[in-house]
Amino acid sequence: MKSVRKALRDGTLEKDTYERLNCAECKKTLKTKNDPDEVGTVRVCPDCGGEWKEIR
Repeated sequence: MKSVRKALRDGTLEKDTYERLNCAECKKTLKTKNDPDEVGTVRVCPDCGGEWKEIR
């Protein structure tokens, strides 16, 4: 699982005008999947199922 920061640099993810993260393939806004045992959040594309880890 790649990080959100690396995916933005690679072009796998994009930000729209409202700073939301979008999958570059599907053009869909990413959903958030939280796990209480994890540090950070996991961002998931609802269409292709791609997952990226976001650490703040």
